Amino acid sequence: MTSSMKTITLPRLNRLTPTLESTALKLLEEAGELAQAIGKLRNLSGESNEVNDQVMERIASELADTAQTCITMMYVLEEKYGVNIDKVLEAHIAKLKQKGYCD
Repeated sequence: MTSSMKTITLPRLNRLTPTLESTALKLLEEAGELAQAIGKLRNLSGESNEVNDQVMERIASELADTAQTCITMMYVLEEKYGVNIDKVLEAHIAKLKQKGYCD
């Protein structure tokens, strides 16, 4: 099995003072917007939407917002609670490798 690893880097956001709670609420909001975009694609809202570039780009945009919020929560855990995110990510990747999801 051959796998490739793509690294997606997201920044620490400026001019924000996120807390664990505010970030969790933002994550739920963003995940809801992602679900709404997918739901519209699947005609769950009663709207007829075909798979097209505009629909896929909206889904990708909502996914990026969700991912950014997850990264923000990691920064909060690291900066405010002393969690070693590098260690967490190393363990996560090791778990993925152990399960055969990546090399």
